[in-house]
Amino acid sequence: MCPPTYFGVFYAINPWMQVGAPVDLDLALAQWAELRATYERLGHTVELLAPLPGLPDMVFAANGAFVVGDRALGARFRETVRAAEAPAHQAFLERLGVDVFRPHAVNEGEGDVAWAYGHILAASGFRTQPQARSELAETFGLPVIPLELTDPRFYHLDTALVVLDESTVAYFPPAFSPSSRALIESSFRDVIVTSEHDALVLGLNAVSDGAHVVLASQAAELADALAARGFEPVPVDVSELMKAGGGVKCATLELHAPDRAAPPVRHKHPVRTEMMETA
Repeated sequence: MCPPTYFGVFYAINPWMQVGAPVDLDLALAQWAELRATYERLGHTVELLAPLPGLPDMVFAANGAFVVGDRALGARFRETVRAAEAPAHQAFLERLGVDVFRPHAVNEGEGDVAWAYGHILAASGFRTQPQARSELAETFGLPVIPLELTDPRFYHLDTALVVLDESTVAYFPPAFSPSSRALIESSFRDVIVTSEHDALVLGLNAVSDGAHVVLASQAAELADALAARGFEPVPVDVSELMKAGGGVKCATLELHAPDRAAPPVRHKHPVRTEMMETA
C-alpha cells in the first residue's frame, strides 16, 4: 500500500475524475489509514511503498504490478502522468526479493489482472493491451483467461469483478463483452451478479482472503450476498478515493502466494445469485 500523501484530482484519465474536484486530503489519509488497519486486524502484513511528489495516483498501488510468489510482471502505464510509478514499484518489489519482469505491452497491474487460484484473468479494452496476456503467460507459466471490458465507467477489471475464492466470483455483467461473460460464468462454479448501484459505488473493487471480503461500505446488497455465502464482509469507507475512480482494491497490491492452500469450498452444488435484472 502507498499512503495518499499527494492525492488529488489534477487530471482526468477515467470517467470518474473531474479536474478540480475538491478533495479532503485529511479525510483521504484517514480513510486509507483505516483500510490499512483493517488488513492488519485481519492478520495480514502490510508493506508500505513511499509516495512520491507529483504522482497523485500512486495511492492506487494495485496498478504497479502483478505478483505471484517471487516473480512479478511490472506495469507499463498507458498514461504518461502515471509512468513514473512503474520504476518505483519495481524497485520496491525487488527490495522485497521479487524478480520483476519488465513488460513490452501496456498493462496496469492488478487493475486488469486477477489471481484466480492457479489461473489468471486478464482484461483489455481501455487501459491494458491484449498483448499483455502473452507476457503474463510467459512470466508465470499459468493459463490466462482473456476478458474484454466494454463500459468505460468500468475501465479496469478490478472495478467490475472480484475473485472471492477458488470457486466463487462476483461481477457486473454489463461491463463485459458477451463472450467474456460466458468465460466468467464457465470458469467459476458460483457466481454473484452485482447490482448496478453496488458496482457504481465500487463495491466490486474489493479484496478477499477467501474468508473475509474488505469492500466499500456503500455496497450493502453485495455485503448481504457475501454473508449469505459464508464470507465475512468487512465494510470500509474509502469514498474520498472514489473521486479519482479508485477504491479498496485499487489501494491494495496483493502479493499472491502460489502454494497458498485454497479456502474450503462452501457449496456442494453450483449456485448463482442475481442481484439485478439483466436483459
